[in-house]
Amino acid sequence: MQTDIRSASRLRHDPLVRGLGWASALLGVPQVIAPTGFARTVGVDGTPRHRSATTAVGVRELAAATGLLGRPHPAWLWARVGGDLMDLAMLTRALKNHDGRGLGRTVVATAGVTAITATDVYAAVTRTRRSTPMELTAATTVTQPSDEVYALWRDLERLPDFMVHLDEVRVTGPRTSHWRAGAPFGKAVEWDAETTQDVPGRLLAWRSVDGADIANSGEVRFAPAPGGRGTEIKVTLRYELPGGALGRTVARYFGEEPHQQLDDDLRRFKQIAETGEVVRSEGAPGGKRARGEFPQHPARPLTEDELKEALA
Repeated sequence: MQTDIRSASRLRHDPLVRGLGWASALLGVPQVIAPTGFARTVGVDGTPRHRSATTAVGVRELAAATGLLGRPHPAWLWARVGGDLMDLAMLTRALKNHDGRGLGRTVVATAGVTAITATDVYAAVTRTRRSTPMELTAATTVTQPSDEVYALWRDLERLPDFMVHLDEVRVTGPRTSHWRAGAPFGKAVEWDAETTQDVPGRLLAWRSVDGADIANSGEVRFAPAPGGRGTEIKVTLRYELPGGALGRTVARYFGEEPHQQLDDDLRRFKQIAETGEVVRSEGAPGGKRARGEFPQHPARPLTEDELKEALA
């Protein structure tokens, strides 16, 4: 009970939460009072069906405003996210069936709702205190001796070369370092880490220290591959994902799937260890969507759409 009271007090004084509450109020009032006029403002005609949909959206916005400004709780933020996705679905359908009149206004409205959705998702994820422990594992084989592979990974400041969500790793002491990483929705997180185990050519383990934006730990094991084919690498990462299972689902929806990230990171590490650089196939000229690029996959001819985007 005391936890809920503290959480409500914290959210009540949160500028972003209050701002979203007032935004819901400002959007909801005209939709309820003048649904026909509001529908026409976003480029949709004032048919009874559109008036009813606009009124329903307005009532939902006013309910969210009441909750966020009166008794703020993360549930109201997630309600806004759900409403945003419904609004985007309706606007997308309106664009598909548009008669051309007021099309520009509908396009602008769709872009605006998309931006609001991103803001609501960020607010919901970061204001939800529950977290889900995550453990990710991945493995690959590199055709290089284990001592060389270990030495490459042990050079922590080179980790961002193949871990695309890492912006910077700075060594601060014999066993300490400072990390900065990209997070979903264009945000960043930082933490200090300490090396907990360091066995040259065999094992490297670390964990974040107190005060990290996201508590995490990990280890990399190096072992000779069968038949003298190089080195087997097994990576294990553990961290607390903000926002619980729902936050993880929304993050995946916006292109931040952690399992795929780790697989891609190891693929890039293998390329650097074996060739000295990250190789881009013609089927994936830009690499990873997480940084505005394409996912990697085996080489194949570009599709017509990919070719147009690559040349844009």
